Amino acid sequence: MTDFAFRRRMMVDTQVRPSDVTKFPIIDAMLRVPREEFVPDEKVEAAYVGENLVLDDDRVLLEPRTLAKMIDALGITDSDLVLDIGCGSGYSSALLLRMAQAVVAVEENADLADAAETAFSRTGAETVVLHRGPLADGAKEHAPYDVMLLQGGIEEFPEALVAQLREGGRVAAVFMHGALGVVRLGIRKDDHIVWRDIFNAAAPVLPGFEKSQAFSL
Repeated sequence: MTDFAFRRRMMVDTQVRPSDVTKFPIIDAMLRVPREEFVPDEKVEAAYVGENLVLDDDRVLLEPRTLAKMIDALGITDSDLVLDIGCGSGYSSALLLRMAQAVVAVEENADLADAAETAFSRTGAETVVLHRGPLADGAKEHAPYDVMLLQGGIEEFPEALVAQLREGGRVAAVFMHGALGVVRLGIRKDDHIVWRDIFNAAAPVLPGFEKSQAFSL
C-alpha cells in the first residue's frame, strides 16, 4: 500500500522548503491536504512528482514548487477572500481554504469541476464555493477579492478580472511567452494592475487568457 503521507513529507522537504517557502500555514496545508485525492485515478502514483501533472487536455495541476511559491508571494491571511481561477480538480482551492477566510473556485471544464466537487467532499473542503463558468469571467457576484491565483499560464490578464480585485488586492499568474514563462505578482492600483516578475515557471495557457490577435488588412 502506498504511503502517501510519506510522499507528502518528501514533497515538502525536497520541493517546497528548498524553494525558500517556509511559512507555517503553507507547509502545514501542503502536509495535510492529500494531493493524491485531486488527480485522476490512473495518475495517482504520480501525484507528488516535481512537475506539472496533466489533468485533462491542456489543463494541469501545477508542480508543487510553483504553486507553493505563488501562494507564498501572495501573503494570504485568514481575513482574505481568494478567487482561485482554473481550479481544475480542486487541489489549490483546498490548500487555500486552510489559509484564507474563504475561497471561490472557478472552473469551466465540466469533468474537472465534477472531480473537484467530489474531492472537496472527500477531504473536508466542502466550504469552497465552486463557480462553474468561463475562467476569464471570474465570479463577479462574490467580488471584490483580496487575492486572485491563476492555475495555469496566461498571455493577457482580462479587464473583467481587474474590476473584481479590490484596490490593493494581490494576484499571481504565470505569464507565458511561447514555451518560456515567468510568474508575476500584481497589485491593483486604481484601475490597473502593477506587475513585477518573481520567478520563472511554465504552464499551458488557460482558455480565455490567450493574447488578442491584432487585426490587420
